[in-house]
Amino acid sequence: MNRQDFIATLKDPSQEWDVLVIGGGATGLGAAVDAASRGYRTLLLEREDFCKGTSSRSTKLVHGGVRYLQQGNIALVREALHERGLMYQNAPHLVHDLSFVIPIYSWWEGPFYGVGMKTYDMLAGKLNLAPSKVLSLEQTLKHIPTIAKKGLKRGVLYHDGQFDDARFAVSLALTLDALGGTAINYMPVTALLKENGRTCGVRAEDKESGNIFEIRSRVVINATGVFSDGVRSMDDASNTPVVAPSQGVHMVLPKRFLPGNSAIMIPSTSDGRVLFAIPWHGHVLVGTTDTPVQSTSLEPKPLDQELGFLASHARKYLDLKPEPSDILSVFAGLRPLVKASGTKDTKTLSREHTILVSKSNLVSIIGGKWTTYRKMAEDVVSKAASVAGLSEAPSKTKSLAIHGATKDLEPGHYSVYGSDAALLIALAEENPEWKVPLVPGLPYTQVELIWAVRHEMARTVEDVLARRTRALFLNAPACIKSAPMVGKLLAQELGHDEAWGRASADAFVKLAQGYCFDL
Repeated sequence: MNRQDFIATLKDPSQEWDVLVIGGGATGLGAAVDAASRGYRTLLLEREDFCKGTSSRSTKLVHGGVRYLQQGNIALVREALHERGLMYQNAPHLVHDLSFVIPIYSWWEGPFYGVGMKTYDMLAGKLNLAPSKVLSLEQTLKHIPTIAKKGLKRGVLYHDGQFDDARFAVSLALTLDALGGTAINYMPVTALLKENGRTCGVRAEDKESGNIFEIRSRVVINATGVFSDGVRSMDDASNTPVVAPSQGVHMVLPKRFLPGNSAIMIPSTSDGRVLFAIPWHGHVLVGTTDTPVQSTSLEPKPLDQELGFLASHARKYLDLKPEPSDILSVFAGLRPLVKASGTKDTKTLSREHTILVSKSNLVSIIGGKWTTYRKMAEDVVSKAASVAGLSEAPSKTKSLAIHGATKDLEPGHYSVYGSDAALLIALAEENPEWKVPLVPGLPYTQVELIWAVRHEMARTVEDVLARRTRALFLNAPACIKSAPMVGKLLAQELGHDEAWGRASADAFVKLAQGYCFDL
């Protein structure tokens, strides 16, 4: 992908796209890929970097949703489990099977959760990853040796999918490129264009050059997640808000707190939430909370009570008690839930998606979750094509391989690059310095920055450390120390001066301080 080449395609105002997608998170990228795979001329515009928001801040699970099974939402669980299977098939370099253990402390929990997870298996059908089973006490401790042992009776083991959300998003952008579509980051939409009362395109600004573009399209899809109401207000200031944002917070611990290869799932905490402790990139991810919030932000901040909730429950369920100094990173994301009348509790709101078509034919998609991104994309593109009168074409994404898809994976963290890993390793041979760690203590190397700039449209220190690699999410203090070096290397690769590199590093440091635990 080359940003300058993409921007050049916008300079002819007479050109018209078939589908224009606003938003470069999971939903927007999925919609753009679906549209391009049907043969529609497709453009995606993202105001920041791809998956800057919630799509890079998930619990890293591709799952049906045990909580939704408890709530009795069988249809949503069945659909999500089906989509889980498709993600596993279409992106084997990014999605893998992860075993989860539910620790059982009461006699009645074993049969209850054992039957529940068998239902989970049944709903997955032929796309089930592996069968669930009840574990003995000894087997439970073999899977999760650091679980709190007092009163522990046995465990229930089941399987779900795990992935790297930001890397999946970048791979979707690369898939879009391969299909002939165009995705441009740092290109905010500032207005909708109207003709005879119908939305016929957008006005957008290139944040790097300041240039303004008026871009025509037969249909515009609003896929901006928690910011959807803002675009809907741009269309019609009288629109009633429909998004009920909910904040999810996670914390990251060293691997010693969960040394095995299995995750822990606590199905009902003291306030009724589901809690996970998950092995991820050689660390342990603990989450998540579900807190209603009144405002939306590109950089939501974990609340003290949310961090306290996670820390106290980690100490409750782990024999090895984490101290504040053990917490390497904390991060928050906002879920774009659809409002329901008469409830203030976002834990009970559906994760299903909703599609709205305005009087001007702006098509908005709201809600959903990462696991169902493909089905959401199929639904919204079908609706958009109908609205715009585009030539009928079926979705092809059920069997569409995501960029890099291969089962012949390079060992170690390079596996997330899939079939590109060999090219990246070959690139490292051009300069011995590129084999040097990008952040000491983490596996990422300088060649990954070079690759991210040349092939994945990384533009800032944050892009490199937060999303092309996952360094910020794994160890925020270490990233802060490395930022000046990363900024200098990035400036060299992008052709900027040292002052630009220092400014990008300084901006990153300011942001990264919000990922440091200081409760």
